[in-house]
Amino acid sequence: MGALIFYIAIYFIGYYAARLLNLITGRALIRNRRIAGLVAVLMVSIMHGYKIISTSSSHGQDEVMVHALGFYVILPVVIIVIAVLFLAWQERDGHDRS
Repeated sequence: MGALIFYIAIYFIGYYAARLLNLITGRALIRNRRIAGLVAVLMVSIMHGYKIISTSSSHGQDEVMVHALGFYVILPVVIIVIAVLFLAWQERDGHDRS
């Protein structure tokens, strides 16, 4: 649960950083802020996954490392990607009905 909240915070930091950059420049440098948020999440998750893999574990503790990688990195990222894709699909579907 904590990892999911952490990655949601990273997503919103990337999302609003893209919005702030667009406001500061006065034009749309980054057109899709959702993708910018996902890029931030993927960059942090790659660093987080590398840190989990690169730390030395005791002999025979490989399944613990795989569990940590899956539960604390892969699962939250997949949930966020699915949520962003669902919201984009809902928004597009709402525009089609109008």
